[in-house]
Amino acid sequence: MKRFTFAVSAVALMFAAGFAFAQGGQMQGQKIGLATSLQNGYRGFKTNFTAAAEKMPDADYNFKPGSTPEARTFGAAIAHIAQSQFGQCSGLKGVPNPMQGKNLEQELKTKAEITKALADSFALCDDLFANVTDANATEMVKQGMNEVTRAAALYGVLVHGNEMAGTAYVYLRSKNIVPPSTENAGRGMRGRG
Repeated sequence: MKRFTFAVSAVALMFAAGFAFAQGGQMQGQKIGLATSLQNGYRGFKTNFTAAAEKMPDADYNFKPGSTPEARTFGAAIAHIAQSQFGQCSGLKGVPNPMQGKNLEQELKTKAEITKALADSFALCDDLFANVTDANATEMVKQGMNEVTRAAALYGVLVHGNEMAGTAYVYLRSKNIVPPSTENAGRGMRGRG
């Protein structure tokens, strides 16, 4: 548990540092607390991951680089995040998982189906991030059999999402498509990919 809390704290520091550098390479005199860090990280992840899902042509949703049988297709990688967010965010809200018993990676076949599931999973998570405050970020919440801080649980959503975004960006680049985070960096927005 201590290692998990330390890892989440380290990730939070990286998000805050990345945000500061993206704002011109130096601190702008802002105080960025846990809530703002979580909200900025979520907003960036949601924007970039949704755009990555949209950028890949429908015909390439079955694409995977290389011949490793265990590797996910691009569509399965996007569906994986949708499935994960349905589970994580419904659990944090204390509501039934609307995708319980389903395997979106196997069941969803088209870009339209997968991007809808992704949008629905973000809709389920949106208010968890919007309603976090510096005060409630350190409250303990149930996560499976454990209790963790709200910040740790929400950073878990972001860490896993950004891990899969990195995977999706490799797939995009393999098809000569510039990832949205790279495009945004060129426009002075935060993010690289």
